[in-house]
Amino acid sequence: MTDSQIDRSSRTDRGTDAEPSPLLRIEDLRKSYGDEEVLRGVDLEIERGDVEVLVGPSGSGKSTLLRCVNRLTEVDGGHIYLGDVDVCAPDTDPNEIRQQIGMVFQDINLFAHLTARENVMLGLRRVKGMDKEPALERAEEELDRVGLGDQVDSYPAQLSGGQKQRVGIARALAMDPELMLFDEPTSALDPELSNGVLDVMSKLVADGMTMLVVTHEMRFARGGATGITFLDKGEVVERGPPEQLFENPEKERTAEFFQSISHE
Repeated sequence: MTDSQIDRSSRTDRGTDAEPSPLLRIEDLRKSYGDEEVLRGVDLEIERGDVEVLVGPSGSGKSTLLRCVNRLTEVDGGHIYLGDVDVCAPDTDPNEIRQQIGMVFQDINLFAHLTARENVMLGLRRVKGMDKEPALERAEEELDRVGLGDQVDSYPAQLSGGQKQRVGIARALAMDPELMLFDEPTSALDPELSNGVLDVMSKLVADGMTMLVVTHEMRFARGGATGITFLDKGEVVERGPPEQLFENPEKERTAEFFQSISHE
């Protein structure tokens, strides 16, 4: 991935409705662990085709926010809507939500006894109930999409960290999600391996995939995001286009944060 702005000329058209509804709407989201309030009334809206990057210091609530969106962590207050569906409602099936929201973690969590193809096939067979041959074909298509068409029979132990992370992306994409969540997908990788993962993410940006990304990769934030949300102490300090937060933030705290990471 280069430092230049990602080409979005081929991105999927988001439509021309006069009043498009956001794909993801978060309202007054609150979450505590014991006496520690991790999310303090977070509001956020993401339109279809947008790429929102969450940045902030360690402990600001970024990963917790992603886990709440995917119902891996139950909220204490507020609402999360995926389209018209209330994600947090008691009668909403978390497994149905997770079919529509793909998630790629810091820890890759592949099954060591399964090949790359079999790891991608697993959800298609067990969750979607797909027959073996169509699932096999789809798994190979998604692995080819992330640049691993020649590694379909490899086991995780035979793959680099970056390749394993790309298998994780292929696994999520195979479920046809409306929204992709990325939680520091390159944090455990060296720069060379990170670039392979970032290249795949950049292609998803160009394809029009809606994404909510937690990352320390400021090149991706600057070049791939349609918007950046700066979180600190569980609150949204500032949100805007990349050029605003990088070059001309409105809040002093935002300026301090971006100045500090520019020296890293």
